[in-house]
Amino acid sequence: MAEAHRPLRSTRRDTLLCTVLALACIALYLLPTGFENRLPANAVRCRATVLSVDNERVHQYGIVRMGTQYVTMRALDGPYAGQTWQAGNDLVGKMELDKVFAPGDTALLVLTLRDGKVADAVAQDHYRLHTQAVAFGIFALLLLVFAGVTGLKALLSFVFSALMIWKALVPALLRDVDPILLGLGVTTAITGATILLVGGMNRRGVAAWLGSLLGIATTCALALIFAGPFQLHGAVRPYAETVLYSGYPHLNMTRIFLASIFMASSGALMDLAMDVAASMAELAAQSPGISRRAALASGLRVGRAVVGTMTTTLLLAYSGGYIATLMLFMAQGIPLENALNLPFVSAEIMNTLVGSIGLVTVAPFTALTGTWLLIRPEAAGPAHAREPANAAGAASGGNNDAP
Repeated sequence: MAEAHRPLRSTRRDTLLCTVLALACIALYLLPTGFENRLPANAVRCRATVLSVDNERVHQYGIVRMGTQYVTMRALDGPYAGQTWQAGNDLVGKMELDKVFAPGDTALLVLTLRDGKVADAVAQDHYRLHTQAVAFGIFALLLLVFAGVTGLKALLSFVFSALMIWKALVPALLRDVDPILLGLGVTTAITGATILLVGGMNRRGVAAWLGSLLGIATTCALALIFAGPFQLHGAVRPYAETVLYSGYPHLNMTRIFLASIFMASSGALMDLAMDVAASMAELAAQSPGISRRAALASGLRVGRAVVGTMTTTLLLAYSGGYIATLMLFMAQGIPLENALNLPFVSAEIMNTLVGSIGLVTVAPFTALTGTWLLIRPEAAGPAHAREPANAAGAASGGNNDAP
């Protein structure tokens, strides 16, 4: 009867899914967002090297600089490669926005054309695309070396997720599609692609997917429930108000903020669901006579062990970006009660707590779906009466070595 649980490998279906998602990635990449016409038609962007700088009109005020830095640059690619221009670099006194160039730097140069000739040149920023490509290449290489075919599938799901966000989610939000329904749809597609690619097109993958979807739905419901009592406007997010002023005052930024809560936590929910489902799949394979009750108890034990370490995951992930803010509160002696009531702090607290509650619910949800999909009633023979103690040990041992 053990063989009844061995068909967790489904090479043909996995290959078909990989092919479909690869084609979907190509289609998404080629899909126009509909906002391409917002780009200036008379602008040319190219990579350029900084030859010299003129800081005569740059003034130092304490730790910030203001004024205009003039940068002599030579284009390295594009239709004007090899030509030299003097570009302006305006410094507004905001360290998070300002950039200062030095000879030898590589910059993104934006040329404005008029009547086919270059009328203006602006040093947009330091050119970072090559460095980003190197970092992504290292990530992809390590993933392939360490995980092999599974790493290739994970890389495909990574690319698919990025394209879904940029090519589907963002344009649809700008078109005022309901953020909650849109977020649920996009998250369902991303979690399905990720789990079924990495976990396989089998009962284990489906159990993890269903468990994560139930957790995401719970997180969504909690976000909607707490939206009123927290009394937060979606404009607490960076650049949210800027979007409203950019010709989109009709957008419901509050619902977009609520959608971002369950979307942001969906990754952690997937991890936990896959851990529990993989453990239960291994348990079912190694103990084919186990009863559904014993398997459920073992799944819950594994879930409790994993969720114990996962509860701080979202806290660390979200608070990491606000270290400087916390330092400011302490340095200026702002009372903790005042700080916790600030809108953007309350938004992060809501984000963390609601996401963490959803994370806790994923373990029992996945244990239930795993019991339903992986444990067959007819599989329970003489071992039906066995207590789940030994099964729990097998499940814990198989947490990271699922078939």
